[in-house]
Amino acid sequence: MPPNQLIRETSPYLLQHAHNPVEWHPWNESTLQKARSLDKMLLISIGYSACHWCHVMERESFEDEEVAALMNRHFVCIKVDREERPDVDQVYMHAVQLITGSGGWPLNCFALPDGRPFFGGTYFRKHQWIQLLENIAILFSTRRKDLEEQATALAEGIRANDLVHKPTADTAISFGDVSQVYTRLEQQFDLKEGGSGGAPKFPMPVNLSFLLHFFFVSKNDNAASFIHLTLRKMAYGGIYDQIGGGFARYSSDTQWKVPHFEKMLYDNAQLLSLYSEAWQAFRVPLYKEVAEETAGFIMREMTGPDGGFYAALDADSEGEEGKFYTWTGQEMKDILGKQYELIRKYYQVDSRGLWEDNRNILLRIQSPDEFAKSQGHQPSAFKSILKPAKAKLLKARNKRIRPGLDNKILTSWNAMMISGFIDAYLAFGNELYLKAALRCAGNLFEQVTSKNGGLYHQVSTGKNQINGFLDDYAFSIQALLKLYQVTFGEQWLDKARLLADYTLEHFYDKSSGLFFYTSALDPALIARKKEIYDTVIPSCNSVMADVLLQLGLAFEDENYTDISSWMLSSIREQMLKYTSSFGNWASVLIKHASPFYSVVITGPEFLDKALAIRQQYHPSVLIFGSVFESSLPIMKDRFVAGETMIFVCNGRECKLPTTSVEKALKDLNI
Repeated sequence: MPPNQLIRETSPYLLQHAHNPVEWHPWNESTLQKARSLDKMLLISIGYSACHWCHVMERESFEDEEVAALMNRHFVCIKVDREERPDVDQVYMHAVQLITGSGGWPLNCFALPDGRPFFGGTYFRKHQWIQLLENIAILFSTRRKDLEEQATALAEGIRANDLVHKPTADTAISFGDVSQVYTRLEQQFDLKEGGSGGAPKFPMPVNLSFLLHFFFVSKNDNAASFIHLTLRKMAYGGIYDQIGGGFARYSSDTQWKVPHFEKMLYDNAQLLSLYSEAWQAFRVPLYKEVAEETAGFIMREMTGPDGGFYAALDADSEGEEGKFYTWTGQEMKDILGKQYELIRKYYQVDSRGLWEDNRNILLRIQSPDEFAKSQGHQPSAFKSILKPAKAKLLKARNKRIRPGLDNKILTSWNAMMISGFIDAYLAFGNELYLKAALRCAGNLFEQVTSKNGGLYHQVSTGKNQINGFLDDYAFSIQALLKLYQVTFGEQWLDKARLLADYTLEHFYDKSSGLFFYTSALDPALIARKKEIYDTVIPSCNSVMADVLLQLGLAFEDENYTDISSWMLSSIREQMLKYTSSFGNWASVLIKHASPFYSVVITGPEFLDKALAIRQQYHPSVLIFGSVFESSLPIMKDRFVAGETMIFVCNGRECKLPTTSVEKALKDLNI
């Protein structure tokens, strides 16, 4: 099949469709101009490389000559990689959600030649798709005015959804708001399986991070119990790769058993941070095991030659979902020999783990120690069997045909992974994690920083550079602040401040007190959206509120902290009402409503003392340190010749300086 216009693209997802008989075009101005000049409807189909049902619809419809002829006759067909153009995805996803009440991928949206959507949906079977194409073609030729009215109403709905009004006065924030968020969130706990009730089950590290932070400041035992339940159930379930480490995107059932087998970088970045911080807080061995195996998976399978982190691994291999990760009993027996029976029991290779076609999803119901005792073995003896057995299974699995790899290096997701490795380094002290973070950061920011001081959305291998979106800036600033917290290189702070000032100039909306998702320098879509809801990824506005608070403390700049406070005030009413969609906002709320400490350490032993403090879980502390005099305002007049001094402050209130880490930890309530 001759290639279509996608053959010139670099996105793995778009290239997957480059030889479809559909005359796909990429999203760009020349494609949109073509639709306007031909007065043809747009068919905008959005997905991503690891999306199982995107592949299914491609096989059933987009590779079919009859279907393709119908699409080509009536539409200018556009394929969009949602990870490459999240701004386009936001607009048309919102349209489909308004039309159908739900959304997902593949996303298929029909629009007038000017780009305004009027109808859409997600996955369609071939016969449904053909009928829909024919019906819409008839409507366009016979009832175009009706479609115009529908498009106008939808465009107004898309724009109205993001209307957030800046309050006339800074709303007083109290810890009572934090408690209210927790109480409402607690009502949604699944007290049997962890997470939220019902299926599918998503890990939602945003909400779990809030609960961890809430427990730290409140000592609420119910919050701690639920954190333990959820982290254990996820780690024991099929959603976690028991052999190779790392998490799948979600579980399709209520028990974390059957994953949607795709592995996304953003999930594993956040879960690496979550399990690392949970280990710092509770010292549960399972959390360390999961964090270290997840970090190992990322370094082994998701890291490029320059240290950048790849976007995703597909759910499918050899055309079958999950084939790479599942096992028959006989396969395992051939590999493990006499150890098979014990390992089979541990990983529930029986009716509990059975999935499809006599294949098993590996999962567990006990810790290694608990299982060993239940089988009459010493825990140490069982672990000496388990470790080489896992290595054998991983080695055998690596010989299989691998799932497809999406090798895009996305700025925002790489920044999240940098943060994940730093959190793991702080928890476990493994220098490999720090090296992974520094290597990625050094190359990433060199490659994605534009001449005007902004960021590109991804490391580009072609001529088309996509300007960064707000999440690229927010997560990059967050990563830069964390890089300072472990290296104390002030270049990271300076870069963070420059990017923050750039976002204030090009993304900030003074009327709402929040940030637009797209830069004012970018071509306009039918709506300029704001991302405020925390979902499987924290909203970029909530991350901006967090990093501006931190920058305000670092540079003693009240403009940053005031904007952070105003942002919270702008969404406070929605946060208290729809708590499950504001988990990261709630974490920022804690920092505003309870003590947020700055610790300044000066002198020859500052680094050792800083890391000793940092190894303790404390989500509301920033550390600043140097051997020599520093230009940072917060470091002024805090150097004593030959002494290593620790200054603990909460706002403008400081404790007496000390040379003792133990005294500093006491002042921090650790």
